[in-house]
Amino acid sequence: MIRHVAIIGAGFSGTLQAINLLRHDGPSATLIERAPVPGEGLAYGAAYPDHVLNVRAANMSALPDDPDHFVRWLAENGEGDAGATFVQRVTYGAYLRDLLAKALASCGGRLKVVHGDVTDVVRSGEGARVSLADGATVDADTAVLAVGNLPPHDPPGFADAGLSDARYKSDPWDRSVPLGLSDDDTVLLIGTGLTMVDIALLLDSSGFKGRIVALSRRGLVPHRHDSPGPMFPKLAERPVASPSDMVRLVRERGDAIGWRNAVDELRPYTQAMWANGSDADRARFLRHLRPWWDVHRHRLAPSVANRLAAMQARGQLEIVAGKTISAVEDAGGINVSWRHRGSDSPETLTAQRIINCTGPQGDLTRTTEPLLATLHQRGVIRPDPAHLGLDVDSRAQTIAADGTSNDWLYALGPMTRGAFWEIVAVPDIRQQTWNLARRLSNAQWVGWEGL
Repeated sequence: MIRHVAIIGAGFSGTLQAINLLRHDGPSATLIERAPVPGEGLAYGAAYPDHVLNVRAANMSALPDDPDHFVRWLAENGEGDAGATFVQRVTYGAYLRDLLAKALASCGGRLKVVHGDVTDVVRSGEGARVSLADGATVDADTAVLAVGNLPPHDPPGFADAGLSDARYKSDPWDRSVPLGLSDDDTVLLIGTGLTMVDIALLLDSSGFKGRIVALSRRGLVPHRHDSPGPMFPKLAERPVASPSDMVRLVRERGDAIGWRNAVDELRPYTQAMWANGSDADRARFLRHLRPWWDVHRHRLAPSVANRLAAMQARGQLEIVAGKTISAVEDAGGINVSWRHRGSDSPETLTAQRIINCTGPQGDLTRTTEPLLATLHQRGVIRPDPAHLGLDVDSRAQTIAADGTSNDWLYALGPMTRGAFWEIVAVPDIRQQTWNLARRLSNAQWVGWEGL
């Protein structure tokens, strides 16, 4: 019987796991977080006022059994306009902190927050022992890795270039990113996805008037959300299709109901389609189709898309398709050798600041996260076949190097993308944390499961 759960990470995934354990009257929990403020994570704790959610407020409740919870919270707390479609990410961070504070106040001591840096997790008897950098340990019946997204990998030609921290920002959320620039400078953003959009808007709102170049292999930028259209007949059952067929299916359905509707109607089925695909199917999807899926699936709030379009229209922001080759720093900046997509001739771009906006990565073989590197080296965890994150089974139990599932060590959130694919947004993670909390609380009967 599970009486105590240690949760490593107090971002969205870890915080919701702790709250859901309490809501299911389950085991006590210790929530361990190294950042000063638990309950936010990088997505909301590092956000700036200009950054807004990419999901409508009506679908941002943290509680899957109470879909209007976030909208009510907005109205009750005056933290933004409850009628707004898209709200600030800092507001959502306040919402999560409030949820955690209320849980701590009403839990009767069943939930405890510990501030510290976890260095290891080992099997101890029938449970788990979590070791912290200060020498403290936490013993539990099971542990949950909720470490969130890992930092981006360096792009080609950058890893061993010896670039200065002032010129090259490997962490796009470094608070010094917009500082110390002049209007004569050129800033290169490597990556053209959601992170690039955030940083481009940050530079603009910080008063930077210089040139911004955003570079990715295909030069694709996320599309905008549109107003909900008229009702349409949705798919009645999961399509019998592999992951590599998803884009073809969206194209066919898009002709009939519009591409936004075609993407959105797959939401209830995407995880099952991914799970039923072979490793070869998944690899084919990731290699050829993922960039197009991402820009259609993970869309921008209209206000954000408008600002980005305005920056492009006035010539401040340029989106280019290509690949970096090398980077050399001198007194004038960083000289980046790169190649246009479809061209064999390299070009050189000199930038006074370069920001890695390639987005979070999860390859355990390349991670510099000490805890995950330690667990991987010891064979406690292993990469999923696509190297998107941790290998887990359908119950979110981590899988060891020998292929056995660890019934004492679970994982949640974006690092389980290899098993579930659609597990990076609030609507998906809230369901995952709910399901695991039910299992650990022996509450599968909720919602008639198993009857």
